[in-house]
Parts: sequence; C-alpha cells; structure tokens
Amino acid sequence: MAREGARLRQYLSVTDDLSFLRRQARTQRFTLGTPKNFHVSPDGSRVLFQRSRTATDRRNNLYLLDMRTGEESVVVDAAALLPGEEELPPEERARRERVREASGGVVGYATDAAFRVVAFSLSGKLYTVDLDSRDVRLLVDAAVVDPRPDPTGTHVAYVSDRRLRVVELASGADRALTPDEGADITWGLAEFIAAEELNRTRGYWWSPDGKTLLVQRTDHTGVPTWTIADPAHPDTPATTVAYPAAGTRNASVSLSFLGLDGSRVDVQRGDWEYLVAAHWSAAGPPLIAVQPRDQRRLEIYALDPRSGSARLLCHEEDERWVEVVTGVPAWTAEGRLVHVGVRDDTYRVLVDGEPVTPVGLQVRSVLHVGEELLFSASEDDPTQIHVYRTSVGEAQRLSEVDGVHIGAGNADTTVLSTWSLDYSGPRVSVLREGKPVAEIASYPMDPGLAPKPVWLTVGERELRAALVLPTGRDVDSAPVDGPLPVLLDPYGGPHAQRVLQSRNSFLTSQWLADQGFAVLVVDGRGTPGRGPAWEKEVHHALADVTLTDQVDALHAVAERYPHLLDLDRVAIRGWSYGGYLSALAVLRRPDVFHAALAGAPVTDWSLYDTAYTERYLGHPDDNPGVYERNSLIADAPSLRRPLLLMHGLGDDNVFVAHSLRLSAALLAAGRDHTFLPLVGVTHMTPQSEEVAENLMLMQVRWLKQQLGMEA
Repeated sequence: MAREGARLRQYLSVTDDLSFLRRQARTQRFTLGTPKNFHVSPDGSRVLFQRSRTATDRRNNLYLLDMRTGEESVVVDAAALLPGEEELPPEERARRERVREASGGVVGYATDAAFRVVAFSLSGKLYTVDLDSRDVRLLVDAAVVDPRPDPTGTHVAYVSDRRLRVVELASGADRALTPDEGADITWGLAEFIAAEELNRTRGYWWSPDGKTLLVQRTDHTGVPTWTIADPAHPDTPATTVAYPAAGTRNASVSLSFLGLDGSRVDVQRGDWEYLVAAHWSAAGPPLIAVQPRDQRRLEIYALDPRSGSARLLCHEEDERWVEVVTGVPAWTAEGRLVHVGVRDDTYRVLVDGEPVTPVGLQVRSVLHVGEELLFSASEDDPTQIHVYRTSVGEAQRLSEVDGVHIGAGNADTTVLSTWSLDYSGPRVSVLREGKPVAEIASYPMDPGLAPKPVWLTVGERELRAALVLPTGRDVDSAPVDGPLPVLLDPYGGPHAQRVLQSRNSFLTSQWLADQGFAVLVVDGRGTPGRGPAWEKEVHHALADVTLTDQVDALHAVAERYPHLLDLDRVAIRGWSYGGYLSALAVLRRPDVFHAALAGAPVTDWSLYDTAYTERYLGHPDDNPGVYERNSLIADAPSLRRPLLLMHGLGDDNVFVAHSLRLSAALLAAGRDHTFLPLVGVTHMTPQSEEVAENLMLMQVRWLKQQLGMEA
C-alpha cells in the first residue's frame, strides 16, 4: 500500500495544473479514489470494499481489510481481468443510470453467508473469487446482471436475457429457473419505478438455506413505450423504453418462490401497486412491504413459501403519502419485526410496533438489523446526518464530528465514512463496539478549493441556508465594488438536500462564487431531515411552496446582509428539480429573479413518472387542476427574463420532451429564450473534461451578460 500511495502522489503532481472544472470532471466530482460499498464478515475480522487505485482511475477494484493486521489487499484487479473497455448489457446500463453509477470495474458484488465466495460482474461477465485462496474464476461468459451467491456458497444466481438463471459452483452447470415469455416479461430485475423512486434495485432474494428464491416477475404489457433518439447520429437506431408517465399504466409486478428442484409457488397477489422492499433471513418468514398506487398506505406481509399465502403483519397510513425508509422491514436475530413509522412527527424505528428511537430523532435509513440495530438519522440540525446503534434499547450515536456520515456493517463492527467541512473526500474508520480500531485509506484529488459557507437559519420557518462568498471575502466586510450579484444554487425539491455540512457539497458553489457571485443555497419545505410534517407541506403544491421558500430565504439573507447582496441582480441555476425551480422562478417571480439556467427541468408533470409525481400531486385524472398549477407550459407567455434551457438528449428520466415542449410554448408566445441540447448526455450528465469545463464556463459568461457584469 505504501507503493500505491507514492504512485498516487506522483500522479497527482502531474495534474496540479488542471483547472478546478477539469479536475471535477476527471475525478467524477472528486469521488474517485474513495472507498465505498462496505461488507463486514460475520465475525468482524474482514471488511470488503470497492475503490479505484487513484483519484482519476474510473475502474473500481475489490479490496479487503484484514482487521487483525490492519493491512489492505487487492482481491480483484479490474484492469488485470479486463485490460480493454467494458461492454455492458443494456439492463446493466439502465441499472447504473438508476443508481447514478458512472464508474466502471467492480461496481457491485455479493457474498455468501460465510464470507468466502464473492460474485461480481465485469463487462457483463460473471466472476467469482474465493476469499481464502484469492482464486478468481470466470463462471459465465454472457450478458450477466446482478449475480448473487446463495447463503451456503454452492450456487450463484444471476439475470440474463430477461430470465433468472442459477449456476452450480462445483460443476459449472448453468440453467434457467424461469421461462422465456417474450420481450415484455422480465424475471429477477427491479422495474424502473422501484429503482428510480423507491430505492429498491434488487429483483430476487435467496432463502437462508440456499434452496429457494423469491423472484420478481415484471410484465411491461401496456406500459407506454417512449423513444430516445440520437439526432447527432441519425444512422444509429433509436432506443425504446417502457416509461410509466403519470396517470398511465405501471408495470405489473408479481412474486414467485422458485426452488432449485424446479418447483414454483406463486405469491398471493393483494391489491397493491408497488413492491417497496423484501427481506428473507433465518430469523423469520420472508417479508415484503407494498403500497397501493396512491401511496397513502404501506403494508408489511409475511409470506409462506409453501403455499404462497401472505399474512398482514402491520401497516402505516397517511392522508398524503407514506414515506419509504430503506432497510426495513426486517427481522431481528430474535425474530422481532422492525419497521419505521411516524410517531409524534418523527420517523421512528419500531420493533414489534413499539418505538425504540426517541422523539425528534429523524431516522433516515436502517443500515443493519441483527441483535442490535444500525441506522442513520438527523437530530435538531438537518444539515448533519449521523450514524447510531441501539444499545440496551437506547440510541447511541457512533459518529462524533460534525458532518455527513454514512454507515455500513453492523452495530458491533461498523464502517463509518465521514464527510466534513474540514477536508475533501471521506475519512473512513472501522469501529468495534463504537470505538475506532482501524482506518481505510482514501485517495481523493485535492479540488484546490476550500469552501467556507456561512451557515444561516432564516425566516419564520427557520429555513436552512448557506451563503458562499468569493474566496477571501467575509460577511462583515463590504465588497469594494458594492454588493455582489446573487446566484441561487438550489435543488429545492423532495428527497434531496443541498445544505449539508460536507465540503464536497459546496465545491461547485464556491467555484461559482469565485467568479464574482454571492451564491445562496437553500433547503425549503419538502426536503428531508426535518420530519414528516415539514416534508409533506409540498403536497399538491410543489411550485408554490418550494419557490416561496427560495424567495423568502433570499429576502431574509439580503435584509441581514444588505451590504453584500444586490437584489437588482439575482439569478438562479439548477438541474432536475433544481432546473424546474429555476425556470419556475423567472416565469412566476420576474420581480425577484432576473435570469435563470434550467438544466433537465420537469416542465410538464404529466410527462414525469407515476410514483414520484402521483406521490406529491395525486393522479392526474383526479387532480387535473393540481397538475396545471404545478407545470410550466401555461406560464410560457409570462416570460420576461432571460432563460437558458439545457437538456441531455439521452435522458431517460426527465426526457428532453420537457424542455422541447416548454421551448415550443415560449416560441409560440413570442418569448425569447435559449435552448442548448446536450448530445449523448443522460440525466447523470457524464461528459468529456473539455465539454464539462466549457459548459460551465459558458453558463458563467451567459449569467454575467444577463446581469450586466463584466465578462
């Protein structure tokens, strides 16, 4: 490892002259070289994880930390196995888009219960590695997706060509457990809605004895088929995808128990639309969590593998929607049911229906369920996320420093990734019984920026905000040239935060501030970390609520620092929901906002997917007025301010139709605007370094022109 560290330092010296924007693109936003996806062995003696060799290497290797010696070693060297470029099956490309995975190499892996056999795919091929001997074996040379060993380590299941298959390790015998039912039927894969909106990326689950699998069957019949073309390459055939837009038919999901002996038992199908989660452990029968289409109820069932019957164990209800918290339902080691429910306006962990976490501690996710629980949560400060375990029935915080913490492993042996304002990239430590006992190396590139956001709580709703000034400026000294033009840089919508105590969260904002702006980042109502009532104020009112909070925060900060912010020069930029919010700002509040950059905005909610849109706006057939009030198309004649639309032509999440329809409506209304199509770009916006840098520089030049700043 010493040689690897020296090689890294030598390589970084070569890149010292790169601009910040080039560094950001080359390092995938300074995430390359940082460890992730940790698995801890049952006895706590070994930790598996992924990491690329350097801060610019896009291929992940598989590493192992030996807790007894503190030594790290390479288990799988992706470049040695595959020196050339990867060729991925379409299903794997789609899966990576859903989880926003832009790197390559070993991007996912699974182990057996004894932590001896590891399965992974590389360039669509199935490999296994024996952790004792380190022997790597090519098991299946085909288009493989999501390989997983059974708990006993004798078989590996995987999906190929829409079918679930199983290969025996001893003999190499490979067979399909599911039939070929045509292009509309897939087995063993999470459908688009589950992966994109419900945080479920798996489509099958092994039984503890390794003899049976619980498998998802997905029927896409009747789901609208949408087309993604590449106008820059008209000789390339268009791609068609099943996309369930709001109000249209979802894919039909059902479950079956499939035995290695060829048996099949179909699970009793209740009146539910969405399969939210599944769990199968030795502590109890298989569990599933499901929701109806309106998402106002979440039900947890225990399944009988012999009969396929489903027994309702508990449910949660809400008049608006029931939020999905990952990691549950699950059984404790003692066979007690764990789920998360709302009690006293708090997301609380419940064990057999009784809360085991206190009021005010907002549980974000459950990370592991065993004899004790491991989970993440926010306390009174939503800008921080900490990791906790239950110990003797009480919540014990494991993370100590301010910041954003990600946990893995279990309550006894916990891997803690800490993202702080004090350094770039994570610092990763391994805790035993809550005490640090080892560290895992991290090699992020130095971004060359050290953001120093001013943390603010403003307005009657105590909105959390961060003000980022040009390097060297502070809030107490007046700028030499007078107040600074203001750039709002939000996401601003449900399920995501921007105001987090992590340096990496503010790198782009700091770079923008250094171009001559006072950058303001605000998390309004609907963003997580402040409880169910706060999140659900956006119900049926995405546009009004989220825009009002941005405006109120801007005015409150300007009142506090009138010498810093020039309210006659205010712009806003954002991507995805932030793009929607940016376009919305200049359309509906031109008195406040003077220019907007809108990247991949949702402009017509009837074009966005079912689960997300209907969760917040209801079904369009029942609430047409709600959709009209929250969409942008009808506002086109109101545009009085400069608007730049940017959209990737390959986006399969927010289709380019959104920006095209708004552009068409603006043209029909005679409203000047600019539209920039991004060739070959998806919702993740992966691009070459040159394009990434020039795109951002172009945005800054455009903003300065519109706000009357010197170019």
